[in-house]
Amino acid sequence: MEETGSVEIKKIGIVGGTGKEGKGLAYRWAKAGYEVSIGSRQIEKAQAAAAEVNGLLKGETCAGLTNLDVARQADLVVMTVPFSVHREMLEAMRPIVQGKIVIDVTVPLVPSKVTKVQMPPAGSAAQEAQSILGEGVQVCSAFQNISYEHLLHDEEVACDVLVCGSSKAARSVVMKLVAAAGLIGWDAGPIENSAVVEGMTSILIGINKQYGVQSAGIRITGVTR
Repeated sequence: MEETGSVEIKKIGIVGGTGKEGKGLAYRWAKAGYEVSIGSRQIEKAQAAAAEVNGLLKGETCAGLTNLDVARQADLVVMTVPFSVHREMLEAMRPIVQGKIVIDVTVPLVPSKVTKVQMPPAGSAAQEAQSILGEGVQVCSAFQNISYEHLLHDEEVACDVLVCGSSKAARSVVMKLVAAAGLIGWDAGPIENSAVVEGMTSILIGINKQYGVQSAGIRITGVTR
């Protein structure tokens, strides 16, 4: 599988992975042959989510663990937590994710005003993650604009994935994981650009509500796919 430095990416841990997007990504990566673990504050909740994914996979593939155990054992960590617990989770994870890549899927949505773009003081959730985790962690942002409606099924997802991150090498690793999930990814540049990608989520939520749909997305045009 992929390598970044001397680390081979075999094990993916999804922190806060019991939501629909976390389970959808777990399903797709497990199907692609990765060892996937789903995390939660409550291990019973994580185990229930893993069992749901395993039922779709027709086999025992995903494990359910606590968030910190997921982060500890994974080669690469994916954050799918609500923004309200983003900082708290990152601070708890910091000592155990040094030297790893962290993919931050978090969007800084503010309840009751989720269709309004409201970025945090750091500029974006991904930049906040980088500032908390420090230079020993390579943070990338991805998957914010993907509707979870199709991830848990073998359906085409009519939305591209924009990958921003602290290094081109880390973005390259994440791009391969995007492809492994059956999605189209684009290198969208440095981590500062994640502010635009995260903000787009609020716009897509607004379009969903206004037009009565569930999976508005974005596609990059003018480039050979």
